[in-house]
Amino acid sequence: MPAATVRIATGELPPYATAEANDSGTALQIVRRAFALAGHEVRYQFMPWQRAQNETRAGLWDASAYWGANEERQRDFLLSNNVMSEQWVFVHRRDKALTWRKLGDLKPYTLGVIKGYTYTPEFWSLARKGELRTDGTPDDLAGLRKLLLGRLDAMPMERGTACYLLLSHFSPEEARQVDYHPRLLTDSFTTHVIFPKDKPASAQLLEDFNRGLKQLQASGEYQRLLRSVACPPHWQESPGRH
Repeated sequence: MPAATVRIATGELPPYATAEANDSGTALQIVRRAFALAGHEVRYQFMPWQRAQNETRAGLWDASAYWGANEERQRDFLLSNNVMSEQWVFVHRRDKALTWRKLGDLKPYTLGVIKGYTYTPEFWSLARKGELRTDGTPDDLAGLRKLLLGRLDAMPMERGTACYLLLSHFSPEEARQVDYHPRLLTDSFTTHVIFPKDKPASAQLLEDFNRGLKQLQASGEYQRLLRSVACPPHWQESPGRH
């Protein structure tokens, strides 16, 4: 394998990271193009997110893409500059209104969660204390299915991912049953390529990636890659309807 090839562990978060897409999804294409501008090829290996993080920490991969920043990752990895910002919202059934201003307001609801997802430190802290009622879910698609079956009241989900899954895996009638609360889980959700701290090549790969990413953003190609995601028609309505 050529020395310039970067082996990256990743997971499924369509349309941003997915084996279903020829370009591997928006975020992974940004990562690929940034590395290419720095002289590296990229090879992705898809696996469950938690495994991708654990194996990268152990040095089995050159990097993992792409992740939110949290205390654990800042301790164990070198984090790149921001790949792209995400919008995390709570999705819920349209016939079951969701009301919240602070996370503690969500105590009455059963919330789907995915192990290994970042969410926010406050969210996970409340979940660990039992102040939020959570239900472990394997992935976002399964979460939406459980929501439609009434087994969940709500689930934190990246808005574009929810849109993509609703339009590609559900009938229009099913999609119409799902809504979202416009309040963001956090107003600053950056995402990053993470590199194992103990791997000798990590510091140089981080520098190369950040240089390529800066060049990509300056070229205008970055904005073209950040294509908008189609959403169910009723999601286009003005927020504040809650």
